[in-house]
Amino acid sequence: MFRSLLRITSFSSRTSSVLVPSLFFRNFATHTIKFPASVESISEGGVQAWTKNVGDHVDVDEVVVVMETAKTNQEIRSPVSGELVKFLVNIGDNIPVGADLFVIDTDKVGASKAKSESKPAAKVEAPKASIQEAVKEPTREQVKVEVNKEEPKKEVKLPEPKAKIPDAPQVKVAVGKREDRREKMTRMRKTIAERLKGAQSTYAMLTTFQECDMSRAIELRNAYKDDFLKKHKVKLGFMSFFIKASTHALLQYPLANAVIIGDEIVYRNYIDISVAVATPTGLVVPVIRNCENKSFADIEKEIIRFSGLAKEGKLPIEDMVGGNFTVSNGGVYGSMMGTPILNPPQSAILGMHSIENRPVVREDKIVARPIMYLALTYDHRLLDGKDAVLFMKAIKSMVEEPAKILLDI
Repeated sequence: MFRSLLRITSFSSRTSSVLVPSLFFRNFATHTIKFPASVESISEGGVQAWTKNVGDHVDVDEVVVVMETAKTNQEIRSPVSGELVKFLVNIGDNIPVGADLFVIDTDKVGASKAKSESKPAAKVEAPKASIQEAVKEPTREQVKVEVNKEEPKKEVKLPEPKAKIPDAPQVKVAVGKREDRREKMTRMRKTIAERLKGAQSTYAMLTTFQECDMSRAIELRNAYKDDFLKKHKVKLGFMSFFIKASTHALLQYPLANAVIIGDEIVYRNYIDISVAVATPTGLVVPVIRNCENKSFADIEKEIIRFSGLAKEGKLPIEDMVGGNFTVSNGGVYGSMMGTPILNPPQSAILGMHSIENRPVVREDKIVARPIMYLALTYDHRLLDGKDAVLFMKAIKSMVEEPAKILLDI
């Protein structure tokens, strides 16, 4: 049977293709692109925007669709070059990971590329009209000007005085059109809401506060910020002070770096710190990994990279997976005090706030110092009050005396 099939195939190649079985006509030019599985925590998404239209040419590695997921927006690129021939999903659909998204035909050239490759038509300049023809003097019939013509004055009659009406409470009527606007929650915002509510339901959250004198950190930053920028090509901010201080404190108090999973306490010997970054679609918490091995400059560069990608909606999902501890800086928006909510499944989160000159007592004298209020929310199931307070005081102590970070004391 196989030999006869080969004979039929060989004969068809010399004479007519009609004799070839249909399985030999399978079209390998069309490629169906799927919704890739980037991380385990992402199981579905939705189309946020198509960047191409059906009939357009698509180059290799060119973005065709932006998928909205619970964590970030994910750009789906074409692995082949050709014409986009079909959309397989619609905006608004819940699309599981692994589903087919669109089809590319590599044997076709999209209309956009064909148009760009076609020869441009010769430019034909319109004849230039003379200035006299372009600007013509209006005729008397076209413009009529009435000069020194005054309208007759009208007599204004004043209304007859009426009886005085007693004062009564006036009802204010809303001016303008009143309307409500409804907008569907994004997957990211919906996930944030579910996670925050889940944290309140699952964790025994308690918050403790401290005052942190920023005088030494400010002096150190002002003294070396220019040299730091010149060498590392990045500005020295206060976030790196707190992340380095938190890293040393987490190493000193490993229980704060641990997490409850089921009926076990899982301890980690590495320090991965999440940093809260605001985006137009919601708050994201990318992770700076192995902070125990990173310098101030390494940390600042990571923060700048995260911020830039988050504003563009291009933060990779891989950067937001994991994290042992979170640092959130609400002070950049002017927050004086707040109680942060845990970032599951982490056991603690540090909230930074604005720096304000406040009266404090130093050597029995009232002086003004730049003070930041710190808030530590922790899982009371794992950390007792003593552990949480000592851990937070370690962070405060190292920020107030940055030399302790360098000396590891």
